[in-house]
Amino acid sequence: MVVTSHDVARLAGVSQPTVSRALRDSPKVSEETKRRVREAASALGYVPSETGRALSSGRTRRIGLLLTDLENQFYPHVIAPMHRELEALDYQLVLQTETDDTGRVAERLLANGLDGVLLATTTVDSVLPVRLRDRGVPFVYFNRTSESVEADSAEVDPGGGLRQLADRILGLGHRRVGAIFGPRNTSTAEQRETALRDALAVGGVSISAALSYRGPFDFATGHAGALHLLQREDRPGVVVCGNDVVAYGALNAARELDLRVPQDVSVVGFDDLPAARWPLLQLTTVAFDLDAMARRAASLLVDRIEDPAAPFRHERFPSRLVERGTLGAAP
Repeated sequence: MVVTSHDVARLAGVSQPTVSRALRDSPKVSEETKRRVREAASALGYVPSETGRALSSGRTRRIGLLLTDLENQFYPHVIAPMHRELEALDYQLVLQTETDDTGRVAERLLANGLDGVLLATTTVDSVLPVRLRDRGVPFVYFNRTSESVEADSAEVDPGGGLRQLADRILGLGHRRVGAIFGPRNTSTAEQRETALRDALAVGGVSISAALSYRGPFDFATGHAGALHLLQREDRPGVVVCGNDVVAYGALNAARELDLRVPQDVSVVGFDDLPAARWPLLQLTTVAFDLDAMARRAASLLVDRIEDPAAPFRHERFPSRLVERGTLGAAP
């Protein structure tokens, strides 16, 4: 026969609701009672039913991480810290992958019985935040935001790191600065481009249209953008990339063109992904605490689920320049 929480309750000498609270480690249950319930559950081989919990509480304790940019190597690095944070809060992380974030996705998220959603690849023109708000689904913006609906958010403040980078670039004598920017419909690309242009402008340097390129945050964009920029007669002495993955593509393009990095051209990324530290790459980049940002996004969503009326919170994580081997003096 299937062991139920009622069997555990009889063996432990408590009520069935007390069993549920004890196994959730509720502070309303004494440590002695928790011990008796756990021992009874272990003796009977009882495994709590998540379906039963959901029916009794109205919550599944399942959080969705929605990703649509599946080629971006940035996102695999946020899953582990989000999982750890949610596990500590007695929630489960569920990876939800889609090819876009149109309004239809909201229906699939609802069908999966999620208590809330972490939006990691939202575009500024997405209708998904509106659909989730209208259906009463709590969500948090992670890394990217949208002005269509206000919500809690955890994102990078690129200003500090890019100001440090601009100062270093100018100090190394660079005046022809090229850039491979991310797509216009993402808040991250907009913020990083604006911060970089503003920081360079203080030193009297601008990035001309001829020395700029734009595309998705992927290897192909970096490769194509660098080939476009570095084969010009007035090629830039340094190429600033929208993220590290774009920079990987730019480094490969420089190698194909027999250009030495950083002697002939410098390349800079953004994010400081683990591969950027490899001896093979030694990528100069703008870093921030990605682990802390991912954990904070997860805790913000749990707070929102448990206190829907609380004021919105917008957490911004500072950035800094990490100088390695791909930034050198102007050629």
